[in-house]
Amino acid sequence: MPNKSTIRRRLFARYYDRAIARYEHLLEPQKRELFSSLEGTVVEIGPGTGVNLALLPEGVRWIGIEPNEHMHPLLKEKAAALGFEVDLRDMHAEQLPLEDSSVDAVISTLVMCSLPDVSAALREVRRVLKPGAGLYFWEHVIAPEGVILRSFQNLVSPIHRFWADGCNTNRDLGTEIRAAGFSKVELQEFQAPRRAAPPWVRPHVCGIATR
Repeated sequence: MPNKSTIRRRLFARYYDRAIARYEHLLEPQKRELFSSLEGTVVEIGPGTGVNLALLPEGVRWIGIEPNEHMHPLLKEKAAALGFEVDLRDMHAEQLPLEDSSVDAVISTLVMCSLPDVSAALREVRRVLKPGAGLYFWEHVIAPEGVILRSFQNLVSPIHRFWADGCNTNRDLGTEIRAAGFSKVELQEFQAPRRAAPPWVRPHVCGIATR
């Protein structure tokens, strides 16, 4: 009999696309622009149900690292409908099954919030990237110091983490990325539209961190 954690992960996978649909629709142009220069071998950590597949340029070789196995059938269905060949692996970002300096880009969108060890995952990302290659990130983050929303994010994070497959609402991921040893970090702070997300996941950062 499945345990409660397995049931929550299965339900999260089943309803993820429905929950994220408006967000993806409203922010698709900006995400597509971020990914427009991708080529070669691209690794996506935490691709979920494959919401980014349709935004990627043609010709990339895509490897997905997705530890929630309940996401896999939905992602494969989406890839088949797009005619997109995928290499999907049930692994964790903290231990990437890839050689040193072997990939041309890594994608991370709305996933660092749920990683057990962000620092370890970023070290792995740097390890597998070729020199001069980049991490293309798009993440929700904690509000700045002194903003009332920050206290609310800290308060709601345990509840959100329980229901949303480990997603924390109070991580300072911009600081984590800047401190991870990349040679260059281009980072933009922005707010997701009100219609796209509730307040506690509205502060965002996006950009490219170059090895």
